[in-house]
Amino acid sequence: MMNTPIIDFLEKYALSGTMRLHMPGHKGRCFLGPEKFDITEIKGADSLYDADGIIQMSEKNASSLFGSHTFYSAEGSSLAIRAMLYLASLYAKEKGKKAKILSGRNAHKTFISGAALLDIDVEWIFPKLSESYLSCTVFPEELDRMLSDDEFCAVYVTSPDYLGNLCNIEEISGVCKKHGVLLLLDNAHGAYLKFLPESLHPTDLGADMCCDSAHKTLPVLTGGAYLHISHSAPSYLLEKAKYAMSVFGSTSPSYLIMASLDHANEYIYDGYRKTLSDFCEKIGVLKNELCEKGFSLLGDEILKLSIDTKKYGYEGTEFADILRNSGIECEFSDNDFVVFMLSPEMTDLDIERLKNSLLSITKKDEIKDIPPAISKPEKIMTPRDATLSISERVEIENSEGRILASLCVSCPPAVSYIVCGEKIDRSVIELAKYYNTKYFDVVI
Repeated sequence: MMNTPIIDFLEKYALSGTMRLHMPGHKGRCFLGPEKFDITEIKGADSLYDADGIIQMSEKNASSLFGSHTFYSAEGSSLAIRAMLYLASLYAKEKGKKAKILSGRNAHKTFISGAALLDIDVEWIFPKLSESYLSCTVFPEELDRMLSDDEFCAVYVTSPDYLGNLCNIEEISGVCKKHGVLLLLDNAHGAYLKFLPESLHPTDLGADMCCDSAHKTLPVLTGGAYLHISHSAPSYLLEKAKYAMSVFGSTSPSYLIMASLDHANEYIYDGYRKTLSDFCEKIGVLKNELCEKGFSLLGDEILKLSIDTKKYGYEGTEFADILRNSGIECEFSDNDFVVFMLSPEMTDLDIERLKNSLLSITKKDEIKDIPPAISKPEKIMTPRDATLSISERVEIENSEGRILASLCVSCPPAVSYIVCGEKIDRSVIELAKYYNTKYFDVVI
């Protein structure tokens, strides 16, 4: 059995009757319910970024489960992404290179803001003509060609993406190793991939570092995430990992979130592989039934159900509204798709209810219109210079020729079709109209 040192400490402290003359201000009194376990870095509670006690013990448990050097984030994968970028900058300096990263264009906005803060230059791999802006297939031969000039320190890939597409990490890793660059993975949607019958986790497929949002697919409170560093990564990246996270992280990380990550270790250890395998079989059956009934599904990630709703006769937002009226809330919808995130915490009745609700929607004639072509805007300024510029907000129709100062994209999906520092052209405006963007913040 796996121990839970953080939870054990919190439970003992809650029962101790100690007068709490420390933060937080609720003093352990019950307002919402969990306050008795909500503490700060008191004696014995350890400290996340200088862990040498219960947090270190818990992180070692997680490391043993994931087969990597695993560190907790109480601020989601966003914190882990910024830490990875900081560590990549150190790697560039050690190699005598400028900090420059080759990235798939479907990167989360945290990657862009982190690159801006750290003054990292980014060159983009754009989606193929048949792909959504939410996806970006990275072909190893294309990557090999782009890395040939030896100016990059790292490659950054998002896999799984928001629609459930997985990249060929093993082949991408081989190319990165050939060119001596780090491979960084945004695996926020794929913590569970480690525990499939055959692991698809990035650190098992050759990634040097990756982030997992535990809260997306494991029974963890929102904000619970991991930074994983491979055993084969340069040792100084491991030595600087905690500092890298402390540069961007709050000095008051939530003990409730850390306790949730602590509990996840026990949950994973205690039969999760079998639970996950059984659930995946059921979801495979569900997906086959939906395809037989005329649904068009996307992606190859098992715990994501992504539907191309236009082929079923509906815009994604309309489809999501129909389900919402049936008491089912999806993860994400736009004009083209609706996305559901699934987990073994769903019961057989939940799966049956989802299936019946989907099948109750009458199939209509396919909607033929397609999104505008993905734009490749001209880069005028670095993301850093644009982000730190004085800006003004303008309606999209008045933005042509201006330079984007900051991202106007919410989460989900937190992926943008234009990046700060790029010129807004007519094709960008057409994309903005299609995805219902009303304003751009532009450089003055």
